[in-house]
Amino acid sequence: MPQAATAENLPVESPAPLLKLENIVTYYGSIKILKEVSLEVRPGEIVSLLGGNASGKTTTMKSIIGLVTPVSGTIYFDGRRIDGLSTGEIIAMGLAPVPEARRLFPTMSVRENLLMGAYVHRGEKKSRTQEDMDRVLELFPPIRERLDQIGGTLSGGEQQMVAVARALMARPKMILMDEPSMGLSPALVEKVFEIISKIAASGTTMFIVEQNANMALSIANRGYVLQNGQIVISDEAENILKSERIRKAYLGEA
Repeated sequence: MPQAATAENLPVESPAPLLKLENIVTYYGSIKILKEVSLEVRPGEIVSLLGGNASGKTTTMKSIIGLVTPVSGTIYFDGRRIDGLSTGEIIAMGLAPVPEARRLFPTMSVRENLLMGAYVHRGEKKSRTQEDMDRVLELFPPIRERLDQIGGTLSGGEQQMVAVARALMARPKMILMDEPSMGLSPALVEKVFEIISKIAASGTTMFIVEQNANMALSIANRGYVLQNGQIVISDEAENILKSERIRKAYLGEA
């Protein structure tokens, strides 16, 4: 006789993806860059997209935030289709990018850079914006002392902290980080990934595009490996990290 369904034996369903890419194809001119890329990120996860130079990682991120328009496939964020929307519309929905090389406004102060992150909430009271500012400065004590310093004069590590803090000022549901370790010393890379873990623990979903496979996988829940514009591996981060075969074949590690 079939067993009656009870709370104890019902299968546990995974939450619906916050971000979902289905069969994304992207060209630059006549060159096909992304070849039916599919991936998903569920609420509360840290997911890493890994791969070497020219693998298609940055194009994937640009496709998500509307800087590149796929020729086919669909992208959903928070249950809504977003391919075809403008970058501003996508950010307003709660998806905040931290671009490669930080991309601060170099002639603005740190404070002004942070306030640019809060622009999507510009109609709110200033007291709410100040609350957001206080919250992000608790995460990044070193930049509290730099609020009046011009952004372009900061060190690489300080600029990365400001870039992440600026994204948080938008109160995002998800942060997309493109190569957060680029140009940083090993000590600063470790610090940045500690901050990523702390942000995720506070409830913000994180999607990290990264070359530093070991560091990214050490904090991630799941990982995807992209090679020549195609997803070749999709697995739990721990399994990818432990697999010598995967690291040698797809991540260029000895």
